[in-house]
Amino acid sequence: MTITTGHEGPEEPFRALFVAAFGAEEGPLIGDLVGDLLTKTPGADIRVFRDMRDGAPVAGLIFTRLLFPEDPARVFLLSPMAVAPAWKRQGIGQALLRHALNALRGDGVEVVMTYGDPAFYGRLGFGPVTEAQVQPPLPLSMPQGWIGQRLDGAGAPSLRGPSRCAAALDRPDIW
Repeated sequence: MTITTGHEGPEEPFRALFVAAFGAEEGPLIGDLVGDLLTKTPGADIRVFRDMRDGAPVAGLIFTRLLFPEDPARVFLLSPMAVAPAWKRQGIGQALLRHALNALRGDGVEVVMTYGDPAFYGRLGFGPVTEAQVQPPLPLSMPQGWIGQRLDGAGAPSLRGPSRCAAALDRPDIW
C-alpha cells in the first residue's frame, strides 16, 4: 500500500475510481464532482488521500474546507470517498480514512463532517449530528446521514452559525 496526499497524480485514473465505485447510475455524477473538486478547489482548502496499488488508485477520499464564519474551528468535510469494486470489504477504505483523520489532526483540523452511511462511518468515530448542532451548507435530503466527529475526541461537534462548502459541492442535487 502506498498512500499519497495532495493534488499530485493524474486526475483521470482517480476520477475513474469514483465512477467505478459508484456504478452506472451515480458514477458519472460523482466522477464529475471529483474532477471539479480537484480542479476548482484552492489548494489550501482541499486534502486528497489515495491508496495506490501497482501504480493505480484503489481507494480515495477528498476532504474540503467547511467554513463557519461565526466559529473559529477548523472544519473539513469528507466527500466523496470510494474503494474500487475489486478491493471492497478488505478494510482498505477504513485504513485510508484512519490515516487521513490522523493527518488532518496533525494539521490542526478540529472537526470533520460527512454526509454518508452512519453505520460505516460510526465504526471510525463519526456520530450523528443535528442540523442545529452543525448547520449544513444546503438542505439535507437525508438528515440521518449528517454525521461528524471532533478530532480531539471531546464529544459531538457543535459549531456556531451557517456554513459554506467548496464551490464544487454547492449543489442541491448532492445533498
